[in-house]
Amino acid sequence: MSEISLSGPVCRINLNLDELMKVTQSPIVIKSISELMRIMGMPKPLHPLLALVNYDVTRIIQENAGRSFLIDFYKISFKKNFRGQVKYGQGYYDFEEGGLAFIAPNQLVTMNGDETSYEGYSLYFHADLIRNYQLGKNIHQYGFFAYAINEALFLSEKEKAVILNLLESIATELDNQTDAFSQDVLVSQIELLLNHSNRFYNRQFHTRKAVHDDLIIQMESYLEDRFTNQAGGIPTVTEVADHLYVSSRYLTDMLRSLTGKSTQQHIHDRLMEKAKMLISTTHLSIAEVAYQLGFEHPQSFNKLFKRFTNLSPNVYRNSFN
Repeated sequence: MSEISLSGPVCRINLNLDELMKVTQSPIVIKSISELMRIMGMPKPLHPLLALVNYDVTRIIQENAGRSFLIDFYKISFKKNFRGQVKYGQGYYDFEEGGLAFIAPNQLVTMNGDETSYEGYSLYFHADLIRNYQLGKNIHQYGFFAYAINEALFLSEKEKAVILNLLESIATELDNQTDAFSQDVLVSQIELLLNHSNRFYNRQFHTRKAVHDDLIIQMESYLEDRFTNQAGGIPTVTEVADHLYVSSRYLTDMLRSLTGKSTQQHIHDRLMEKAKMLISTTHLSIAEVAYQLGFEHPQSFNKLFKRFTNLSPNVYRNSFN
């Protein structure tokens, strides 16, 4: 038997032998939306490159519950009222009062065996649907497709109404007779959905500012420690994000929203502050400063320093004499 606690912050799972075998099996690779619908026991999609599943009227079969799928298309999950935990990828996403979660192609999705988790809508669309549109060129700008499990979008009641209206509009368009404008309309509706999601994420960054301010403080402390203790060279964006237990893209988007600067810019800012201090207050040579800050080659340090200050390190030092 599988026992899942949906009321509290901890998810308890007890697996029998059959379920354990499913967990340890290789993921099922799914290349088409039609194939996914067939595996989940759902009707054939109305469009070969797009499917909208309304769980209020459709139930999936549980034959593959616990199995992981590697899907070759985008997925957007909208939960209206569900409270609890739903597994996405390798982790669990806590839905407090509904929200949106985004998955890019070639990410793992695990089929949950708890029927109560199938609530709201799931929108699937293949990259080929948008390939010849501007959205196909710009979709990488919607950073939330690269966010981690715990970085999903929580929605207010008004925001949920906006998203629900957009999904219902997509459903209506799919039910209409296909004509020369059908794909244009569907792509524009998806783009509008993504633009609203961008807006709501920006709101979330600001309404959860206290939480994010703590993250920024932790980041600054981590950078200070790295540059002071000369541990592991110059920190990368990935290293900073891993230390904070967030995804690289989420961290950069959050910092841009709150500070106007990316993670890389914050790293360089702190690096230059440390460099200026060492150059102006110590007798270390410029090469020694470069090595202490984690540069393998002093020339790289000189180039970066001049780009930020319009002065070479030596000229900067001489300005204090």
